[in-house]
Amino acid sequence: MRIDALADRGAPNAIALIERDQRATYAELAAKSASVASRLLDEGIQPGDRVALYAPKSIALVAAMFGVWRAGGVAVPINPVLRSAQVAHILADSGAALLMSQSPRAQALADDDALGSTRAIDIDVAGADGGTATPATDRAPGDLAALLYTSGSTGRPKGVMLTHANLWLAADSVATYLGLAADDIALAILPLSFDAGLSVLTSALMAGGATVLFDYLVPRDVVSAVARHRVTTLPGVPPLFVPLVQTAWPEEARASLRRITVTGGRMPVPVTQRLRALFPQARLHLMYGLTEAFRSLSLDPALADTHPTSVGRAIPHARIGLFRADGTAVADDEPGELVHAGPLVAMGYWNDPALSAHRFRAAPALLGDGLAVWSGDTLRRDADALHYFVGRDDEMIKTSGLRVSPTDIEEAAHATGAVSEAAAFGVADDALGQAIALFAVAAGEGAADRLAHGLAAALPTYMRPARIEWRDALPRSANGKIDRAALRAELGA
Repeated sequence: MRIDALADRGAPNAIALIERDQRATYAELAAKSASVASRLLDEGIQPGDRVALYAPKSIALVAAMFGVWRAGGVAVPINPVLRSAQVAHILADSGAALLMSQSPRAQALADDDALGSTRAIDIDVAGADGGTATPATDRAPGDLAALLYTSGSTGRPKGVMLTHANLWLAADSVATYLGLAADDIALAILPLSFDAGLSVLTSALMAGGATVLFDYLVPRDVVSAVARHRVTTLPGVPPLFVPLVQTAWPEEARASLRRITVTGGRMPVPVTQRLRALFPQARLHLMYGLTEAFRSLSLDPALADTHPTSVGRAIPHARIGLFRADGTAVADDEPGELVHAGPLVAMGYWNDPALSAHRFRAAPALLGDGLAVWSGDTLRRDADALHYFVGRDDEMIKTSGLRVSPTDIEEAAHATGAVSEAAAFGVADDALGQAIALFAVAAGEGAADRLAHGLAAALPTYMRPARIEWRDALPRSANGKIDRAALRAELGA
């Protein structure tokens, strides 16, 4: 099944998209995307050509993305907060034949010499009503459908190659385990260039529900949007929920929520507890995923109170295992690298066969046949088959001859109640190998003393930070996560 078929998934007159005061039904979305496809074919787009999309979330953007797929092209969504140099890299690396954007954005890129050989057309005009509809270009489920560029926390962004089947089955998996229905309304806060953000849209369409296309400036904007649109599904990454739980939520904003979904890092337990107190009627889904396989694990909401640090078990269509460096499977409670196999696994990295060969390899026998992705993330599994995130291999701290998870330090800091945000790193040290540095945002008066006393009580000496850097706020990546690369650069680590 091609991913553009999601435009016809819901009832024709049902609302598919909401943008401020505008609405688009499923029939209108299908018509607009067909009009875009016709325009793209007139522009000479051939099957497999990459078409970049650089615009804020809107009905026009979604219609353009589905139009690219209908025309047989490969969608390359670009986060609208990225600047010219970053956009230039993605356009050049992807070899995009065409850029769809608003005219002022495209002109700014042209002025900065960022377009290169890529032509640009106005995204707001391409799908306007009245265009000639065109039959969908024939594409197979295994054909390339999208390039999702990672945030570049470990270097220049790299494009993850996703097929039509990857996108379709990911939408089906998420819609299934979240229990989405045609009367659900999802708030699309995350960018569509981010796998978790795209999943909000595609899973809602899979269920025949509606998506509110939304860009916010301050937390109270989220509260207002939830109340105004009677949102039932609120997705986000952990740093988003930190200020949201500190914001006033009137009853009319809380009443409609059925589920809250969290991915993109481990949620601090105090934030989880606050969410449960604010929204006792909502199912809290704590999840783990990676762009190379879209999503891997999800915790049953019934366990959110008793196992708040777990990311759960494998989701539908995913085969998961934890392995040692020698390729053997770990025992219960032994840390190991998460390896993900099954039909959600991407094709590899665009224009990077060496890295693709390193990360994407034949699945271990325990996980069956086919391709698997080695995540680079360390997790552990308990006797109940629940998984717990430990840390990224390249972020683990090696101090006094021992490996320390930065996540464990960050959780201990949150448990003191003295911080609202925290990020731990290893810094080169002649005596220890690495000393521990902690960036923190204070929560309330006397935060420094409360943090010091709390960490001394909770952590052994070798795990305590030798250095604490207080900040008013921690920097964010384009996808809303804590920008660990920027903090690491500040430390010189």
